[in-house]
Amino acid sequence: MKKIWVLVIVLVILGAIGAGWILYSSNTNSEKTLSICAGAGLMKPMNELVQAFENKTGVKVEVHYGGSAEIFGILETTGCDVFIPGAYYYTEEGVKRGYIVPSTVKNITYHIPVIAVPKGNPKNITSLSDLAKKGVRVVLGDPKGPAIGKVAKKILENAHLWENVSKNVVTFAPTVNQLLIYLTTGEADAAIIWEDLTTWSQAKGKIQVIQIPPNENIIKTIPTAVTTYAKKDGNYQIAVEFNNFVYEHKEIWEKWGFKPCQGS
Repeated sequence: MKKIWVLVIVLVILGAIGAGWILYSSNTNSEKTLSICAGAGLMKPMNELVQAFENKTGVKVEVHYGGSAEIFGILETTGCDVFIPGAYYYTEEGVKRGYIVPSTVKNITYHIPVIAVPKGNPKNITSLSDLAKKGVRVVLGDPKGPAIGKVAKKILENAHLWENVSKNVVTFAPTVNQLLIYLTTGEADAAIIWEDLTTWSQAKGKIQVIQIPPNENIIKTIPTAVTTYAKKDGNYQIAVEFNNFVYEHKEIWEKWGFKPCQGS
């Protein structure tokens, strides 16, 4: 009889210890804060992904949104745990400089540039060359800021249009989101933006899209990667979990107009 009681007591103690560890683990997760740097144009799917991840893990996630050059500056200085820019170029640079863990880099979706105009297309824009027409107010991303700025300039340079189109540029915006604002408020006649932005509620019914022919376009990929900073601040394992979560939930990216990378 004593042996049975001893066994019961041992089982109770082990159960309590197990519960304690579970509670400790839960509390530890709730105290963790994961820092993310993400391109401003990725805000809609990222907000949804972050909410789902927080609900699943209890980990608090803080996201800094900005132009790709801006968030790369954060990666270089104060650091972040996961880096998700608007184009692979910035991740590649991060790998070269030792800020990114190469084995964690995952390409999520394509990022496709398009010409966007206000509803009704008042200036009858049908091609890249129309952006150079007299009287057309063009807004572009800053070539030194968001990924769309660098890409738009390269597209126009390849088409031998940069010099003439740049004369029509009324402003170079620091984020792709602001390009959308210029179009929907009637302050511009055309812009080069990412196609996925056309799914945003701010754009629906207010803009029209002109596709750029594949032979004239430069399609980018959006990668996600864990940083070496995550190893330093003790968030590496949870950062890997978030990185995988963002990569695996392609349905959320598709919901917001992104096209998943082939073979991924």
